[in-house]
Amino acid sequence: MRPHALFALVLLALASLACSIGFTPNSPGSIYTEQPPGSVNVPAGDLAVVTSVTDGDTIEVQIGGVGYRVRYIGINTPERDEVCYSEARRANVALVENRTVTLVADRENTDRFGRLLRYIYADGVFVNARLIEEGWAEVVQYPPNVAFAGAFIPLEQAAAAANRGCHPTGIFNDGNYER
Repeated sequence: MRPHALFALVLLALASLACSIGFTPNSPGSIYTEQPPGSVNVPAGDLAVVTSVTDGDTIEVQIGGVGYRVRYIGINTPERDEVCYSEARRANVALVENRTVTLVADRENTDRFGRLLRYIYADGVFVNARLIEEGWAEVVQYPPNVAFAGAFIPLEQAAAAANRGCHPTGIFNDGNYER
């Protein structure tokens, strides 16, 4: 069998397998709340290796040997001089440190500081959503990057109601989702 024919046959078999197990890729607008947590289908994006965790919502990555600073879209975590900073940073470290992650863009590529703006997926976990769900991050909308805003807000409301993560400290009590 020719190499091209074999390759086409393998692709057809993989597509058939994906359909038979119900695989449907996520896209902005479908979040893991539509599926059990931990069973996220990761959308297409750039693969990157996390080289360091700056804080709860910023990481350093390598893509093709080039370093980038990445700011998570749709969330905010306490800053270095604020209550719950260390806890939020530790939660992010536990999810992404030294892992290969998938970076997914929204409408804008970078922020005013030159950081890449991305949704982060690690080991099948939608990290932005998980940090909100566990109470380590609050929802912050920076239009036009709002693809998951409607899904993130109920996650924060549930975390606040359950007093998870940083919520008992009052750090997220400004009542404002947009900046």
